[in-house]
Amino acid sequence: MKAIVWTKYGSADGLQLREVAKPTPKDNEVLIKIHAATASTPDTELRRLKLPLLFAIPLRLYIGFRKPTRIMIPGTEFAGEIVTAGKDVTRYKPGDQVFGYTGLAMGTYAEYMCLAENSSGMAGVLGKKPVNMSYEEAAAVPFGGLEALHSLGKIDIQRGQKVLIVGAGGSIGTWTVQLAKHYGAEVTGVDHASKLDVLRSIGADHVIDYTQEDFTKSGQTYDVIFDTIGKSPFSGSLRSLNENGTYLNANPGVFSGVRWRWASKRSSKKVIPWTAGYTTDNLHALKELIEAGKIRSIIDRRYPLEQTADAHRYVDSGQKKGNIVITVEHNYKT
Repeated sequence: MKAIVWTKYGSADGLQLREVAKPTPKDNEVLIKIHAATASTPDTELRRLKLPLLFAIPLRLYIGFRKPTRIMIPGTEFAGEIVTAGKDVTRYKPGDQVFGYTGLAMGTYAEYMCLAENSSGMAGVLGKKPVNMSYEEAAAVPFGGLEALHSLGKIDIQRGQKVLIVGAGGSIGTWTVQLAKHYGAEVTGVDHASKLDVLRSIGADHVIDYTQEDFTKSGQTYDVIFDTIGKSPFSGSLRSLNENGTYLNANPGVFSGVRWRWASKRSSKKVIPWTAGYTTDNLHALKELIEAGKIRSIIDRRYPLEQTADAHRYVDSGQKKGNIVITVEHNYKT
């Protein structure tokens, strides 16, 4: 089968199209024919491995210290069709259309991949695809959608609350805007000017171009501030919260937890630590909202599998709006 092989850490040039062996599912796994994947910011960060040492060293030990050797095919989001199921699989059968997230197991930049039926957490999550979505639309759901749903669930947004979302035009952000609006919040989206029209199109009540305005100095206050990219100044964000307001950062720094705990003890404002929400229940909840027409995928560009490196380069540019999809054609023998 054809797959994108990860040959080195660093630039997107290390992503190369190659012919590799088609995987065989274990007894508890399904073999999935992939129709679409995505290029997300976490995918590009893993590719570069330019992370704090506290994260980078364990990842190198897991993936390969000098270059990728244990995980050779990158990619974390997917949508496709089950081809075969192991003898212990009970929830899925050949022909089922599915979508999901593979976490650190990766492997979605390929024609086929295997995933355990009961995957959960950072080991991945699998579910049946929303019936009203294409494979491309469904592939763009799991990472950003699960992060947004889980985070807003921890905050427990109430109708009428003022919610500000930093990085609102990205993978997590576009789902967060839609979910916050679904919960009845008044939403302000912060991002680059090029993304503001997209934010308005998905329901943002107010938009801020961060290159022209610093929301922490505007005098406006909010009930919730959700930083999806880890770029907001912490002290300024706390000042921009109402009393009993809540701050959440989905991309915290290495030592942020200590500072957050200290701040929470000295104030009525809540600082919620980030935790992942990659569960089957959350994926099913997203599926129900999508099928009810409440939320939808935002796709900026589509690239064929052969151009995955170009897709990564575009994500690296910081220009993407919502999601970048990688399409997988099956027009050749495998």
